[in-house]
Amino acid sequence: MAKRVFTQTHACAGAIIEKDGKILLVKEVWASPDQGKWNQPAGWVDIGDNPLYSVVKEVKEETGYDFVPTGLLGIYSIVRKDLEKQLGEGFPHAVKLIFTGEISGKPQSGNDEIGEVRWFSPEEIEEMNSALLRDMDIKNEVKDYFTKKPLPLEIISHFVQN
Repeated sequence: MAKRVFTQTHACAGAIIEKDGKILLVKEVWASPDQGKWNQPAGWVDIGDNPLYSVVKEVKEETGYDFVPTGLLGIYSIVRKDLEKQLGEGFPHAVKLIFTGEISGKPQSGNDEIGEVRWFSPEEIEEMNSALLRDMDIKNEVKDYFTKKPLPLEIISHFVQN
């Protein structure tokens, strides 16, 4: 049995944000195996945080936009075996809760994690390879955005047991 470490949920909250048929991506610049790659606004759900809070926080931190979630696009499971050699001890496996929603405010970029915020057509994203796109499952998320109806937020329940 694998040893469990309770310092991270291994759940990620992210967003597929669309405007005028284009999808918002952010370019990661922090020192990691994915430095310089495009990603959706997303981040780990911190211990104790409601995933809805997490996605709002991550979109704001990474893009500058205020984000109001309106639906849950889906739950995606991604195993990054491609990082095993670089990390030296196993590989990440994240369960991603991907939200849809509305943005307001003005974009910003240039913090210590994100160097650029840009809109891409679905076709441009589909053409990206693993040298440009952090998680290849983002292509499926974009397709799902344009073909599936998001689930209502009421299906998410957050409870802190004392």
